[in-house]
Amino acid sequence: MSEYQIVIEDTVVDDFTVEANSPEEAQSIAEQMYHDGRIVLESGEVQEKRIAVNGDDCENIIDFHQF
Repeated sequence: MSEYQIVIEDTVVDDFTVEANSPEEAQSIAEQMYHDGRIVLESGEVQEKRIAVNGDDCENIIDFHQF
């Protein structure tokens, strides 16, 4: 039996409201809030899920598949 590393990637989408004077400032504020941990995408809407297997029998090649 062999061991395999499983890689799961999902894209989560959620909406947040920020008060700002311009779209650029709103984006900057949102990015800072995200980096500070004040915006967390936990239970948002999943847009895409992909899975890949990486291991000796796969020659360490990751090939993502939607699931």
